[in-house]
Amino acid sequence: MASAPPDKDKSKVHKLSLKGSAKLVAEFFQYSIHTILFQRGVYPAEDFSAVKKYGLNMLVSSDDQVRAYIKKIMGQLDRWMVGGKISKLVIVITNKDTGEPVERWQFDVQIFAKPSKSSRSKQPTPKPSPNPQADSENAEPSPTTPTSPPAEKTESEIQAEIAAIFRQITASVTFLPQLAGDCTFNVLVYADADSDVPVEWGDSDAKEIVDGERVQLRGFSTASHRVDTLVSYRLQD
Repeated sequence: MASAPPDKDKSKVHKLSLKGSAKLVAEFFQYSIHTILFQRGVYPAEDFSAVKKYGLNMLVSSDDQVRAYIKKIMGQLDRWMVGGKISKLVIVITNKDTGEPVERWQFDVQIFAKPSKSSRSKQPTPKPSPNPQADSENAEPSPTTPTSPPAEKTESEIQAEIAAIFRQITASVTFLPQLAGDCTFNVLVYADADSDVPVEWGDSDAKEIVDGERVQLRGFSTASHRVDTLVSYRLQD
């Protein structure tokens, strides 16, 4: 009698290449920008539509100008990620009237077995209307404690770690103060000092939240990268 085919080993580890891991991290950043803009009410809820990703219903902007702006950012971010040039990405929400940062989402990137280099953060200057601003900054990345590469994981395990971060971002509305007034956003990228920088990207200060609160959120890792998440915010008067 014929034997049945063996069950597929669903726990098989698929090791991502450095390039594949870099693409995964860049894609995570893209969805992070959309999710934060939605959850923090930077743009109206009706400007977003749902897509399925990471086993979740993710909200992404359907505004053509905002989508084009984020796509432009991601085009350069993809190249820097694949080249191992990024140590940090920061999304800063600022008050439109005062220009002061009121909330700062920081994603620290560690590339395993990559020698450390001096870095500067960069941001694109073109802005759509309503204007999310884009800057860049000369800034040294925060020192990180070197760690060994994590144990290899299945693709589903990595996806689950990413999904857990987005659940935390969604749940953050329970402790983050409601944003007052009209707000916009900046995307800062800390790139190696020897990175090729497009002319439309310029230097910027770090846009730190002075005397603000800080909450460490979850992170995720692949065999090549680790990403840790931190949100800083200003308490409302």
